[in-house]
Amino acid sequence: MAGDNRYDTLLYHTDGPVAVVTLNRPERMNAWNATMAAELSAAMTRANEDDSVRAVVLTGAGRAFCAGADLERGGDTFSNRDRTERAPAAAPVYPYMIDKPVIAAINGSAVGVGMTYPMLCDMRLVAEDAKLGFVFTRRGMMPELGAHLLVQRVAGFSRAADLLLSGRIVRGGEAAALGLASESLPREQVLSRALELAGEYRLTAPVSVAVTKRLLWEGLHTGYDAMRAREDRLFAWLGNQPDAREGIQSFVEKREPAWSMSVTRNRPDLL
Repeated sequence: MAGDNRYDTLLYHTDGPVAVVTLNRPERMNAWNATMAAELSAAMTRANEDDSVRAVVLTGAGRAFCAGADLERGGDTFSNRDRTERAPAAAPVYPYMIDKPVIAAINGSAVGVGMTYPMLCDMRLVAEDAKLGFVFTRRGMMPELGAHLLVQRVAGFSRAADLLLSGRIVRGGEAAALGLASESLPREQVLSRALELAGEYRLTAPVSVAVTKRLLWEGLHTGYDAMRAREDRLFAWLGNQPDAREGIQSFVEKREPAWSMSVTRNRPDLL
C-alpha cells in the first residue's frame, strides 16, 4: 500500500491495482468546497495516467461520505456562479471521463453534491443505514452535474421525479432498491466490498475496459444504429491487438492473463 499527502482535502493511496481516493474533511463531514473539486480532478487524472492502477474507489473519511456543499458562506453559498472569473483554471475531470472504472463506496451520509458527484461514477455501493438525498430544492436550488439525466436513467422517471423534486432523504437500503446503488451493505463492509470488486479488474484487459466504459457512457445519448456502428469498428480494432490474442491464449492455458497493452500508450484513435 502506497500513498502521499499532496492534497489538502483528500487522501490518495494505492492498494495493489486499486487507487483509493478518500474525501478527507471529517470534521466538516467531508463537505464540498472548491479545493476538493479541484483536487478530485487532479486525483482522477493521476489515477488515469498510472498504468498500474486498474480501478478507482472513492470513499469518505469518518462517519460521512459527503455532507454536500460547505455552507460556511451562509446564504451566499451558491451566489455568483455565473461570473466567468470564477471558472476553474482547468477544465474539471469527472469519474465518467477517465478510462478506469470508478466505484463510489458511500460509507455514510451523502446529500446534495455528495449524491450528484457519485452519480458520475460507474458503480455505487452504499451503507444500508446512510442518509442520502438530492436536497437541492429544499435549499432553494436545483440538482446539477447531470443528475436530471442520470437519476432517471438508473431509477426511472417517476422515481427520479420523487427524489429530485421533493429532495427527501432516503436510507441506503431504499436507495439500492430504487436503483441508485448496486448494493447496500452494513457500513463496515462498504469499503472492503468496493475493494473486492475493484480488484477483479486485474483479470480484464485495460484497453478493452476503457473502450467498454466509453461506449457505456456514450449510450446515454446514442441511438441503437449509431452504437452498433461504434461497436463494430472498435470490435474489429480490438480483435487485431495483442491483448485479444493473450485473452484467448490465457483462457485456453487456464492461467491469469498477462496484458501488454497500456491505456496511456495504446488507446485507439477511434475513441
